[in-house]
Amino acid sequence: MARPLRVALVQMRSGVDAAANRAAATPFVREAAAAGARLVCTPENTTRMDRDRARLRRSVGAEAGDPELKAWAALARENGVFLLLGSTPIAADETRVFNRSLLIDPNGRTVARYDKINLFDVTLGGSENYRESDTVAAGAEAVVVEGPMGAKIGMTICYDVRFAELYRALAGAGAEIITVPAAFTRPTGEAHWEILLRARAIETGAYVLAPAQGGKHEDGRGTWGHSIIVDPWGAVVAALEDDEPGLLVADLDLDRVIEARAKIPAWQGGRPFTPPAAGARA
Repeated sequence: MARPLRVALVQMRSGVDAAANRAAATPFVREAAAAGARLVCTPENTTRMDRDRARLRRSVGAEAGDPELKAWAALARENGVFLLLGSTPIAADETRVFNRSLLIDPNGRTVARYDKINLFDVTLGGSENYRESDTVAAGAEAVVVEGPMGAKIGMTICYDVRFAELYRALAGAGAEIITVPAAFTRPTGEAHWEILLRARAIETGAYVLAPAQGGKHEDGRGTWGHSIIVDPWGAVVAALEDDEPGLLVADLDLDRVIEARAKIPAWQGGRPFTPPAAGARA
């Protein structure tokens, strides 16, 4: 018997004002709930997209008592949905923040939190150079939580998608859905976004939900958009074809996870082996 679950992804173009970002996302969350979605997911940097490190750090505090997080919790409660707040900055120390994803239940309670483990420190050339670790403190703990319909949800963020071992660990812990809220750059998004997400779905035998930031942002950053849902066999269930703010709604059949994993159990891991020595020559 099928285990159906309707989900929705909100594609955004977040700026530096948290209240304005919430106001822009709210109609999409309400539309998703009205369409019957039980799980609604927003992108990385939902509450703030700001490359000014000092301004970003000044604008955020601890998770407890944060008025914006209270407003997002009220939005989940008002619409009776599980709401994955793709990520929001939370104070880590005097100079850095955690890039934190939160799962809020239909009662407005935060039932899981995940701090991004793999930070985007890359040199793409020209103006496309990033040092996320200058602003963000890395997390260290992988997270799987029970969501709607008892579905097990593994939580990741953006650059994590390049690290297959994290996804295998989530699958091994029972994740049937893996969330990948993201703010992919345009060059890496065009080259790798869909390929990486489909690969992670195939490797884990899990649904992958990837809500994205898209377009030219207030702080000057450009992101790829193209939010996408991939099934456990690697097929695209639904996708947005541009970088404009929008909504993606689709139906999942959680039994397909069982079917995919039974056919190809590679998600359980291969045989142990001895890695080659670094710098070995013939």
